[in-house]
Amino acid sequence: MISFILLPIAISAADIDREWIEDNYMKREAMIPMRDGISLYTAIFEPAGLSGRPIIMMRTPYSCSPYGEGFPSVLWKDMRLFSENGYIIVLQNVRGRYMSEGEYENIRPFNPCKTGRQTDEASDTYDTVEWLVRNTNNNGNVGVTGVSYPGFYATMAALSGHPAIKAVSPQAPVYDWYMGDDAHHNGVLMLLDTYSFGGSMYREHDNPAPKAPGTAARMEGDVYSFFLEAGPMSGVTETFSDSLAFWHQMMEHPDYDSFWQERCPGQYLKGDLPAVLVVGGTFDTDDCYGALNTYGSICRQSPGTDAYFVYGPWYHGGWHNTSYTHLGQVWIGEGTSAYFMENIEYPFFRYYLEGEGDRIPKVSVLPYGGDGWHSYSSWPPDGTTYREIYLRGGDSLSFAAPSEGMSYSSYVSDPGHPVPHVGKPVGGRYREYMVEDQRFASARPDVLTFMSSPLEDTLKLEGPMSARIWFETTGSDADIVVKLVDVFPDDFGYGASVEERLPDPGYEMGGYQMLVRGDVFRARYREGFEKPLPVIPGEITEVAFGLDDVAHWFLPGHRIMVQIQSSWFPLADRNPQKFVNNVYEAVPEDYIPARMNIFHQEDCPSCIVLPVKY
Repeated sequence: MISFILLPIAISAADIDREWIEDNYMKREAMIPMRDGISLYTAIFEPAGLSGRPIIMMRTPYSCSPYGEGFPSVLWKDMRLFSENGYIIVLQNVRGRYMSEGEYENIRPFNPCKTGRQTDEASDTYDTVEWLVRNTNNNGNVGVTGVSYPGFYATMAALSGHPAIKAVSPQAPVYDWYMGDDAHHNGVLMLLDTYSFGGSMYREHDNPAPKAPGTAARMEGDVYSFFLEAGPMSGVTETFSDSLAFWHQMMEHPDYDSFWQERCPGQYLKGDLPAVLVVGGTFDTDDCYGALNTYGSICRQSPGTDAYFVYGPWYHGGWHNTSYTHLGQVWIGEGTSAYFMENIEYPFFRYYLEGEGDRIPKVSVLPYGGDGWHSYSSWPPDGTTYREIYLRGGDSLSFAAPSEGMSYSSYVSDPGHPVPHVGKPVGGRYREYMVEDQRFASARPDVLTFMSSPLEDTLKLEGPMSARIWFETTGSDADIVVKLVDVFPDDFGYGASVEERLPDPGYEMGGYQMLVRGDVFRARYREGFEKPLPVIPGEITEVAFGLDDVAHWFLPGHRIMVQIQSSWFPLADRNPQKFVNNVYEAVPEDYIPARMNIFHQEDCPSCIVLPVKY
């Protein structure tokens, strides 16, 4: 049970609103100088009548509006518990964005060897905290938090080395824009998300300015048709209404070279770090990879750090949406976000910044289909066993390895008619694709579907999963898309046995094929992402790659399904299937149909490796 400090008036959680904030907080704005002379816009909200309180800060490339008078809604929404408990709340525009001076750089690399007036996001955080500790009535303890891009800046705060920073919480943080996150997966451009996000984020910002320029993206109508008509990547680039420097840099760096490697902070997450709470959502379209790998890097490289991890069935940032109960037609349940904010997030900062309360569990997980929150000492949980489930002839799946000779399933992958990522027209980014009903894909001739028998017992999957696929193609390059699907019984009803786990959301779920996890791998990178290699047509080739961790329980009567395909459009850009050195320079003639054979035989046992919790 959380005990709250006494603020000037008696309150309850429901009372924290704009009026309460205006009555109990004072706002001031400062241009805080950095070591190189650049000043950063900072909004400081201090509790009236209180002194010696902790500082909680969020640094962001997005707007801190309203500028001047007025209070942002984050104070009575995402940061409600910090407001309720009288924290000094600080919002800052990062260098080069909105009202801050300087030049902005996307995923600005960390420099571990800074000297003199050299800066990076870690030094900007250090200089900001140094100023705040001296110029606010605080207790000397600072926490930094943020979701998504601000989560990246929370990671940078952990690397700043300022002694006042006692705790940070990178939530769905950007980690590696090439290997994962919303820009690329395994080197494959996530076209829809990058185009939508980059249309505004990659534009030059004439700062200081209270507003950013509008988007240069010009999507119209159904995104599938829009990108198909745009043609190869040169045609996509031409649809922007403005030249985007970072977009062009991406087109010039199709492989995992130093341009991308130096933008990943993972290699530096070692040594002495403050306490870290990493938060991720299993249905996060943007930075599921970032949360998992930020936490994993800290555990591997800095075992002495107090590192905590939270993983629940949320979309991107959904852990702060207290009205969140479902995603698409998938029922999540009530109160998951409130539980996180009240029992995990605030108590974490309270313990390290106030010296009050108890430590939270090291790992808190809410698996979909499970029986509530689970606390573990590590992630994946102790006792997790990795079991291969094999593709078998007859479109079946089995935990028994195949023993037959030549055996494969075939389809023709045509870049002119790629497999859509959703079964209906959508006009933009669509987070519900994470749980999209895959029956539309099962009906396509260019999607292979393998399915198990109905489960007799609950299958608990918690942890990382991976795929090993053997294939041959008539092309010289190929994409392999692997999807894990939960097939609900045809006569599915929310009976008493599962009622507490999956309350009836009011949707028809019989036969529903719920996407649990999916990802794409480009075969040119099978021996490393730095140097692409063509596939030899007609030669059996193996690709092995990881998929983001799962926290999903398959219930009795459900079936496990695995789908294999070679396009996932326009979520992922199209592979021309003819090898070209820079895939973004492919011309229309390079986009060729190719026959794909997926093997399931004794010496080529294609399988998915599942993390089974007993």
